[in-house]
Amino acid sequence: MGTIGVHEFITIDGIMSEPTWTMDYPFDPKMGEAIGGMMANCEAILLGRTTYEGFAPAWSTRTADDDPGAPFFNDTPKYVVSGTMTHADWRNSTVLGPYRPETIRQLKDRVAGGIYVSGSGRLVRAMLADGLVDELHLFVFPLALGGGLRLFPEAAGPAKLALAGCESYDSGVVHLTYTAP
Repeated sequence: MGTIGVHEFITIDGIMSEPTWTMDYPFDPKMGEAIGGMMANCEAILLGRTTYEGFAPAWSTRTADDDPGAPFFNDTPKYVVSGTMTHADWRNSTVLGPYRPETIRQLKDRVAGGIYVSGSGRLVRAMLADGLVDELHLFVFPLALGGGLRLFPEAAGPAKLALAGCESYDSGVVHLTYTAP
């Protein structure tokens, strides 16, 4: 049975929408190693439509010479959760249809290793609410935006997590790893 590992860039006030604000912080090579470590055991990628639409043109033309993550993103089977997309053109991509917890559970049953999720805010929020996320990697940037899509919406109620790891970078970014208690 597969496991779902999520990687999110968020602000200290929990905002994850439109992470262009990350550009103000240098990308620490240790952060790349942490993300690469997450991807190393993954057999599939799960994305929401918006993230897929951003990733497909950005990654589909890259090679390993351009970015060491390119082979992972281009060669790994990708599953897209969307109620509006009917087909996906990026190599090895399959549209799963609209979000349904049972569809994600079936995907976890089919995939032997890890399932990598990056961004995909609305999808991640739904999976967290349904208890489908096995590992949550938060890269917390030292910035408060005050508004935007939050990882944990107010209406969601309490969510208990267990800290599994913590690492800080010279940029002030902190990588927190959580699992279900």
